[in-house]
Amino acid sequence: MKFRTTILLIIFSFTLLLLWDEWISFNTKPLVLSESSTTNPNQTDSPSLKENDYSSDLPSVNKLEAKKIAPFEKDEGEEKGKETTEILVLENSKLKIFLNTFGGTLEFAELKDQVSEEYPDGKVILFEKNNRSVYLAESGLISLGSKKEKFPDHLTTFEIKMKSSDSVSLIANRNGVALTKTFRIIPDSYVIEVTHDLVNMATEEVKTGLYLQLSRDSEPPLGGSSFYNTYTGPVIYTENGKFEKVSFSDIEESKQEHVQISDNGWFGIIQHYYVGAWLFKNKLEREFYTRKLKNNKYSVGAIQLSNALQPGQTQTFSNLLYVGPQYQEDLKKLERGLDLVVDYGMLTIIAKPIFWLLDKLHKFVGNWGWAIVSLTIIIKLLFFPLTAASYKSMAKMKAVTPKIMKIREQFKENKMQLNNAMMDLYKKEKINPLGGCLPILIQIPVFIALYWVLLASAEIRNAPWIFWITDLSKPDPYFILPIVMAVTMFIQMRLNPAPPDPLQAKIMMAMPIVFSIFFFFFPSGLVLYWLVNNLVSIAQQWSIMRKLNVRAG
Repeated sequence: MKFRTTILLIIFSFTLLLLWDEWISFNTKPLVLSESSTTNPNQTDSPSLKENDYSSDLPSVNKLEAKKIAPFEKDEGEEKGKETTEILVLENSKLKIFLNTFGGTLEFAELKDQVSEEYPDGKVILFEKNNRSVYLAESGLISLGSKKEKFPDHLTTFEIKMKSSDSVSLIANRNGVALTKTFRIIPDSYVIEVTHDLVNMATEEVKTGLYLQLSRDSEPPLGGSSFYNTYTGPVIYTENGKFEKVSFSDIEESKQEHVQISDNGWFGIIQHYYVGAWLFKNKLEREFYTRKLKNNKYSVGAIQLSNALQPGQTQTFSNLLYVGPQYQEDLKKLERGLDLVVDYGMLTIIAKPIFWLLDKLHKFVGNWGWAIVSLTIIIKLLFFPLTAASYKSMAKMKAVTPKIMKIREQFKENKMQLNNAMMDLYKKEKINPLGGCLPILIQIPVFIALYWVLLASAEIRNAPWIFWITDLSKPDPYFILPIVMAVTMFIQMRLNPAPPDPLQAKIMMAMPIVFSIFFFFFPSGLVLYWLVNNLVSIAQQWSIMRKLNVRAG
């Protein structure tokens, strides 16, 4: 009874998982398929997108100031300026970035310590601009004056003002406003300091706003799985709205809902294991926006108003740009709420403590695989008071199985008498046939939460366990763990009462094989958890049956 209940509840859990993944996939699916061809990420055009592609890419202030900004129109001098653009390279031990002097745009970011077979050079690329994908970090100024003049923006060609081994400054002057962008890559980190210095070089007051944005197409990142889906898209965090996802499909259909005005918060675009995010280091009010652009691109950004600059006056905006993996401890230290980019879904409230404990165990044992083993044992010990009662109930049920079979044979023609006789037997033997359900129901949310922990935690990516298990975030390459897990399920079946119905018995015999096939596609860390869970369960149940003198088999 208990094992059948376990199987049914696991099937229900998997069904929920698959339905949830399908729903997420439907709502975040790529809206337009791009060309499948890829190019070498180290070969970037300057720029590869045409000027006309940007005809409506500039943001406009809607809430902070009731002025609409005129759509950007091509400047005759810019086609000529694009011919002289240059790609500048900055790097440290973890990050390599390309800056284009056209727009002062960050258009390529390679994570040097993140190994992946999915990318041409074996390293994860987050920002890029090629035939397959476009993902850029951009910034610039918009005019808020009555003249609606064009100031330096991400469509303006900048000149190199200063360049060193770890930083570069770019400058552009347009209609009396000079903008200097300074990028400094912080040593041994995934963080880039970005400073914008505004100078009013005109003879009259200037009103402008600084915008920061991330622009990306809706294509899923390389290395995804067809068996499960993870969120890729914009996110916005504020103290008021907390963590808000804004899917590409919602932006496409103009259904996006998020906090717009705040004096705090940050924004970014997340994908499986990684995030690009603009972080503000000031308390100035900002307006968040999400927009659909041309060429199947989408942008998320924020605008901050500058002071009304008098002739000769300056203003400086300091920001951070994070481009890297979703390592939770590092993200917590960097910015409030930034660790929420790790997407644990609906069971975050359970998944967060599980990861915390898993991380503590990893620091103690030094291996994520053994940390999962330790976590499983701890969970089983915590649930043992419940499972012990369940195992005792099942042991009693197994002991009276011959009597149950006799009653079924005796009253097989009369279901009412059969049910009454079964209830009398349960009362006499003090057996609760549903006694095994509660522990399983409690463990299912833990199982699903752990599924998301192992699926979404970047810390476990590329983490080895032993021998052939070199990455706990990927399926077992030789299917050894799923097969061994199937064996443990067969053993569990032998410890439980056999189903009285022959058809049910055949179905139950096939279940371990079915579930081992399911687990072929799951992260090996999750299979390891379920395997250890089965082994500990077998040991606990066998021990209780031995105390009650109930034979297995």
